Amino acid sequence: MTNTMNSYVNEQNGIFPAVCPLDCPDQCGLLLHKVNGTVIKVEGDPNHPVTKGHICNKVRNMPARINDQNRLKYPMKRIGAKGSGKFEQISWTEALDTISNKWKTLIAEHGPETILPYSFYGNMGNLTSEGMGHAFFNALGASRLDRTICNSAGAKGYKYTMGASRGIDPEDTIHSKLFIFWGINAVSTNMHQILLAQKARKQGAKIIVIDVHKNQTGRLADWFIPIQPGTDSALALGMMHILFKENMVDYAFLEKFTVGHDELKKHVTQYDPKTVSEITGVPEDDLYKLSRLYGEISPSYIRIGNGLQHHDNGGMAVRTIACLPALTGQWLVKGGGAIKSNSGYLSYNSVVTQRPDLLENPNTRTINMNLLGQALLDLEPKIHSMYVYNSNPAIVAPNCNKVRAGLAREDLFLVVHDLFMTETAFFADIILPATSSFENMDFYASYWHHYIQIQKPVIEPHFEAKSNVEVFQLLAKEMGFTDPIFKESEETLIRKALDYQENPYIEHINFESLIEQNYQKCQSYTFDPGNLPTPSGKIELYSGAMAQAGLPPLPTYLPLKDDGDFPFKFIPAPNHNFINSTFANNEFHVELEKNPVAYINHVDALDRGIHDGDTVRIWNNRGACELKVKVGEDVLPSVIVTQGLWTHRGTQKHLVNALTPDRVADMGGGATFFSGRVNIEKI
Repeated sequence: MTNTMNSYVNEQNGIFPAVCPLDCPDQCGLLLHKVNGTVIKVEGDPNHPVTKGHICNKVRNMPARINDQNRLKYPMKRIGAKGSGKFEQISWTEALDTISNKWKTLIAEHGPETILPYSFYGNMGNLTSEGMGHAFFNALGASRLDRTICNSAGAKGYKYTMGASRGIDPEDTIHSKLFIFWGINAVSTNMHQILLAQKARKQGAKIIVIDVHKNQTGRLADWFIPIQPGTDSALALGMMHILFKENMVDYAFLEKFTVGHDELKKHVTQYDPKTVSEITGVPEDDLYKLSRLYGEISPSYIRIGNGLQHHDNGGMAVRTIACLPALTGQWLVKGGGAIKSNSGYLSYNSVVTQRPDLLENPNTRTINMNLLGQALLDLEPKIHSMYVYNSNPAIVAPNCNKVRAGLAREDLFLVVHDLFMTETAFFADIILPATSSFENMDFYASYWHHYIQIQKPVIEPHFEAKSNVEVFQLLAKEMGFTDPIFKESEETLIRKALDYQENPYIEHINFESLIEQNYQKCQSYTFDPGNLPTPSGKIELYSGAMAQAGLPPLPTYLPLKDDGDFPFKFIPAPNHNFINSTFANNEFHVELEKNPVAYINHVDALDRGIHDGDTVRIWNNRGACELKVKVGEDVLPSVIVTQGLWTHRGTQKHLVNALTPDRVADMGGGATFFSGRVNIEKI
């Protein structure tokens, strides 16, 4: 940050390039308007090859977030009871001394595994989210966190079929003639894919949406197909049944580029349209129509969303859907294929930023972040301290009542590093103020488009706020760590991360080129379905690796696990104006969303005497929440959908994650937010 080439901080007025830091696949190029050292406006960069100046309301109103008078300004320590929100300002020296001394004592008395880091992608910068914090806690010897709350089940399932997180280039979808948005509210979570689809629709393309809720994406579709939650793999298998039966498969492609197509053909005979219709709620005629459209239209493209993987069977659902493009040979057609994630194209040298070699004990325990409540309350040896950054588990973690009970332990020394006084920070012993992404240097790699981008510092740190990199380096000094990484600059770390011969797609990208161009695309490539990083090198319709892992080697529908006798399946989906709990504390975004709402079918409402606009109580054995209800046909009978994580700190009435199970999914240790069951009553 001392190199003026790498910073715009000293320029008080002007328009400066930036990157959206939010956990969103689009990762937009931005332009920041600065007056007298303050960002007053954010707009999209019209020159960005993919996002092209279009940005969402969340980012457009980012100045209100980074200039918010409620941002944390100084370190603070707790002076009241846990959860009371009573703190007093302290110096950074006192904060660092308190943390390091407490940890030294805990390590001496209980060992380093008594300390747990907890983080995710509140900021998608690679150094911020996956860099110095990992290196620090490896050197500390702390318990490891398995960061599986979002995409791990689907990533694992896709990998079993395709070998890596690689799909088609989204820029090529302008050529697609059939779009299937499967389990993704792309209007709210992948808007530029919608813009590409809309352009293709003007050239005759059709848009199909398959989801449990007719959300904004469902409403813009040419055809919306409602489905019972957790039955996506059955629908895909029913499509395969019809594709094989009606000879709409590309046998030449299957012979050359896949393993197991003969076994799959026999296997899917059991998934006849009548059986699949009974499982999924999709009428038989619609199943035939969908399958024939997919079998006849080329190029066809499936955008696989995060939603369907948040089930007990979520990994298998993604694995199954990922097989479909192979049946019709779409991977060889420009604009054909699928995307679950494209992060594999932009992989970098994370070893040099995370330094796993610093962890001396190879048997250090790993704790799944989805089981945080269990870990805080029941795990032995006990967790005596937790350090939270880039996340707000008191709102976002499953089975939140259990999580909050763990955070409220008087013997848990909790440190929170954040921009705001979050619900988690209310339970903290020490709170540290964090910089926004525009206040420090980092680099970003989209998991949808194929561009790496760099963020140069644009504004001064907010009061005494510090970045993750700086705080962990300060803590490393207090703990006596001497490895050179704890003195390296962001520039040095970025240079090392981009020097990665194992990924030829980014061999032309380096620090200088990013500084000059702001964003760069990975090398152009030809997708070769016969040269994949699977055991066979081909698309694996039959997976021996899955058989070895004790999983069905062929795509299979497995019902959701028993979650009690409650009559409704519960889906706490995202909303349009928040990203998890980010922006939920901002009055403008709350006004845009208005009120937290539960969507139910009119049949269920009639049976229970519930009318549109009523306040209802939704509950199960884990907790309860109170919401306004919207009655209609946007969801199927026996399904309840909510949208957004609402951060009403003084009440838990809207805490939808109080209802969600903290089981793990069928693979990848993934979350099962969407596999809970609830009941509902009018208040």
